[in-house]
Amino acid sequence: MKRTSIIVFIIGLLMPLALWAQAPNIAVISQSQVSVGEQFKVSFESNADGRNFTAPRFDGFTLVGGPFNSTSSSVQIVNGSMNRTVKNTYSYVLRAEREGEFTIGPASMVVDGETIQSQPFKVTVMAGNASTGSATQGAQQGGGQSQQTQQNTSDPQVSGQDLFLKVIPSKRAAYVGEPVVLTYKLYTRVPVSQLSVSKMPSYGGFWMKEANENGNNGQLRQSSEVINGIEYTTAEVQKVVLIPQKAGKLTIEPMAIECMAQIITQRNTQRSNDPFDVFFNDPFFSRSYTNVQKKIETPILTFEAKSLPENGKPASFGGAVGNYNFSATMDTDEVDANEAITLTVTVSGSGNVELVNPPAPVFPPDFEVYDPKITSSVEAGTQGMSGTKKAEYLIIPRRAGDFNIPPIEFSYFNPTKGQYVTQSSSPMSIKVNKGTGGEYNEGGVYANNQESIKYLGSDIRHIKTGESQLRPMNSYFFGSALYFIILAALLLIFLVVLAVVKKRRQFKQDVVLVRNRQATKVAKGRLKNAYNYLKAQDQNRFYEEMSQALWGYISDKLGIERSVLSMDSAKEAMVGKGIDETLADEFVDTLNTCEYARFAPGDAASKMEGLYEKGLDMIMKVEKAI
Repeated sequence: MKRTSIIVFIIGLLMPLALWAQAPNIAVISQSQVSVGEQFKVSFESNADGRNFTAPRFDGFTLVGGPFNSTSSSVQIVNGSMNRTVKNTYSYVLRAEREGEFTIGPASMVVDGETIQSQPFKVTVMAGNASTGSATQGAQQGGGQSQQTQQNTSDPQVSGQDLFLKVIPSKRAAYVGEPVVLTYKLYTRVPVSQLSVSKMPSYGGFWMKEANENGNNGQLRQSSEVINGIEYTTAEVQKVVLIPQKAGKLTIEPMAIECMAQIITQRNTQRSNDPFDVFFNDPFFSRSYTNVQKKIETPILTFEAKSLPENGKPASFGGAVGNYNFSATMDTDEVDANEAITLTVTVSGSGNVELVNPPAPVFPPDFEVYDPKITSSVEAGTQGMSGTKKAEYLIIPRRAGDFNIPPIEFSYFNPTKGQYVTQSSSPMSIKVNKGTGGEYNEGGVYANNQESIKYLGSDIRHIKTGESQLRPMNSYFFGSALYFIILAALLLIFLVVLAVVKKRRQFKQDVVLVRNRQATKVAKGRLKNAYNYLKAQDQNRFYEEMSQALWGYISDKLGIERSVLSMDSAKEAMVGKGIDETLADEFVDTLNTCEYARFAPGDAASKMEGLYEKGLDMIMKVEKAI
């Protein structure tokens, strides 16, 4: 114990002398040639402890990640001479955007009150695959000499057992219309950062809605899990609810993510007979940290969608799959003529609620009925999809009397029991009293606050005063030129009205055309909701509304069903409509950014505001182009 204390004391006395071994400097490690779109790493290594490190401007490049800071130190005493080595590394990941030769300026830091700088260096960006050389430059403050070293090309790798991505379905087979929860989960044994989704999966044949994870504020939910005796840190990258729209084998394409993995490496040390080497060459003093860029993806997932049975399918079945409750109520059962009644049809439960349409009642012919107001409150969570959907009918009886609305039937398929279930409301009776503001009279003619007109007879005529208008004998309006002109005009008006009615009927039957005409209006409504969520800083609802606005607009505008819409099909359809390919790429890039912007680093408010302006601009440009 006494000998150990003496050794520590001697080391403390000699430690300041070690700083004289080498003047402080900052060395630059970077590739000298890269290709357009390639990502590469730039590292600044200092051989001294300092503060206030300042990185240069990376003009001409996009900063993908960084700074990643690592520190290592070692002390060697050989033949009584002590040598202490310190290395502070600041690394940045850049992406080359365009061709040319770019100069990256010096980095600086303060060491013992003096500022030291690295040398500027040049990076050449080539159009094709450039042969990527590496260059290291050193600069010494206060008259020191420059030194050249080579970048370590034997970078450590992260194995597939240390870091991988899994897709976990709640079930591998389901009926058409039955919700399935899909969870994308990251498993890691090493620290990771700068997580970003580089490729979103496509869900051909599925209707998709992202699950709402309340309470995490956009952060990844982490936990621990043991697989084959190995403990992993897990994080849920994304969770979606899928509803198969057609029967058969359906394929879900992989999701790919990119991240920075930090691993511990050991530096090679020389062995000697000096007894101090045994202590200072301990792995604790000679280890360092290395950041490795890693791209991982999920395997292709095959899913089986089963057809709904035809046996026992009721006539009132409209595609609802799940477990539901159904009700139909009126706010009153007795009113005066021309007064309004509200009839509400409600469907609630779990299943494909968002795709369910409440059944329509059959009203008496003497009722004036307005189009229903549809409202929904649906949540997609870890257990699937659940919520409520309502249809409110405003009806106005025009005749006094007693009327009946027959029972309303609602049918759905229960996948747990494997059978159809039919629910029915009770018949509803309405008593309509004679109103004070006018009603249908017994003759079937509606007179609103007017007295009935009666013909008194033709035996008494009123005395006419004033000048009489005489006409020639045997001169009649029937058969005259004016008569035929008016008759032709009436026929022409009838044909025009008939053509207009026919065109409007065809327009209403053409669902694709109707969706095309209303695409911009619907998208503006969703963008307005997204703007409100932007002001409230509600990230989850903002990104959901932006995604629905962009996907819904391009689906309605191009007449593509949402179940078959993907990034590739959207771009292909836009180009097919005569839209410039550059604009199509920008729109697809905006869609892709919207899908994984919540996972990207940076200020959440600025990301949301930038995405909102970009989405609005893209819709205006596409609308103008079409």
